[in-house]
Amino acid sequence: MSSPSTADQVTNLPGPEEIRRDAGAVLDAVASVVVGRERSVRLAMAGVLAGGHVMFEDVPGLGKTLMARALAQSLGLEFRRVQCTPDLQPADITGSFIYDPAERDFSFRQGPVFAGLLLADEINRTPPKTQAALLEAMQERQVTVEGRTFPLARPFHVLATANPIEYEGTYPLPEAQLDRFLLRLDIGYPPPEEEAEVLRRRVARRQEEVVLDPVIDAQRLAALQAGLERVDIDDDVLRYCVDLANATRGHRSVEIGASPRGSQALLLVSRALAVLAGRDFVVPEDIKECAVPALAHRLTMRAETWSTGVTAEQVVNEMLGAVPTPSSTRPVRR
Repeated sequence: MSSPSTADQVTNLPGPEEIRRDAGAVLDAVASVVVGRERSVRLAMAGVLAGGHVMFEDVPGLGKTLMARALAQSLGLEFRRVQCTPDLQPADITGSFIYDPAERDFSFRQGPVFAGLLLADEINRTPPKTQAALLEAMQERQVTVEGRTFPLARPFHVLATANPIEYEGTYPLPEAQLDRFLLRLDIGYPPPEEEAEVLRRRVARRQEEVVLDPVIDAQRLAALQAGLERVDIDDDVLRYCVDLANATRGHRSVEIGASPRGSQALLLVSRALAVLAGRDFVVPEDIKECAVPALAHRLTMRAETWSTGVTAEQVVNEMLGAVPTPSSTRPVRR
């Protein structure tokens, strides 16, 4: 039997409405255990639909790990978790060759990175040498050990958590590592009514652990990601992505601005947000929604900014106000 043509494959891809429906079902499942945090969960889902990796960064106890685990379970991907510690070695993530006495030879034993979704918990607690073990996996979707290359599962995603306030026993992620994350999201403290609801749900389930049934599987997620390529973006909106990234490079407080990978991140995530909003095209508001999570962690601030208190997030927000917004002429269909 002949394989389907490229035209047939494109025709069989899920449309925006199918993607919105399935992604919405995943978001509903996550919302059943994560109280509030709709924006953070929605952006994280957009990052996964766009094929990228997501970091949750905020103070301890705000539900970062719960959110990442709930999203992983709902997506139906093979799930592994690594607790990052100062003594974690690269082989503890990638795997290593082990001598087999019965075979009188070395065989490769896979590490936890060989999964559909890897949760790297408190990634900034492991040293740079171990952090670097994830660079090839996150960018190339493969692992090289002792000169041999092993492909990873498709789709493959890393969800990481990080604590930004502790300095003792932590190792800041280098710029190259941060750049591999499509989005960096903060969580924020919940309002009192949401915090009370967290306690009510804990009492009602009578156990600490939360387990969710898969809503979709790896094959369906791959199809949704491929279908996202059919979302349109007008040239003036596309140039808006470029103008925002370019504006960060000349800011007085920024030493190194966002690279072209930053403008590409705006493009990829904005297409996912457009579909989640029920559209098959991108509008400037989609780009504005993801600008801070997609660009701020890619900026290297000047050393003197510690005394002025200027943050990368403030720089991106300033650029959103300074760069002219293109007019959106298409009708919004929901």
